[in-house]
Amino acid sequence: MTTSLPGCRAHGPGLDPAALVDRRLARITAAWHVYQGRLDPIPADLWLIDDRGEATRLASGTDWCLEVEASAPYDGYDMGEWGRIEVGPADADTAFAHHLGQPVLAAREEYEPRAGRMALELDFPDGTVRCESYAGELIVRAVFKGAP
Repeated sequence: MTTSLPGCRAHGPGLDPAALVDRRLARITAAWHVYQGRLDPIPADLWLIDDRGEATRLASGTDWCLEVEASAPYDGYDMGEWGRIEVGPADADTAFAHHLGQPVLAAREEYEPRAGRMALELDFPDGTVRCESYAGELIVRAVFKGAP
């Protein structure tokens, strides 16, 4: 992967993740797809809300890029026969849960020439969380790095 392309081709550059550095993670909100009473375990959108009340939305874009933008959580909505989107607290439901109350120490992005931003890693005092767009889904996972 290269690091020379801005944001997403379809969605533009979005928020510069460097703006997240030194912000303290206060809470997490997510949008979940619910179909026939079953909650999809992968969030459709995820918002990191800092100690200033500013929200950063992470999502897999329509062109499979990783969207990173300053945006407040939206309200849930009904999609008729395709189910509904529920939006609410996700403080215990993602890899970010372990880092609540911690500041972001560093942010790194990865790009793919045809799609743009594909991944974002955020470092916290006691670990790293990787967010990536994979096959149109938002994947959020803890990154475990070996000892020095």
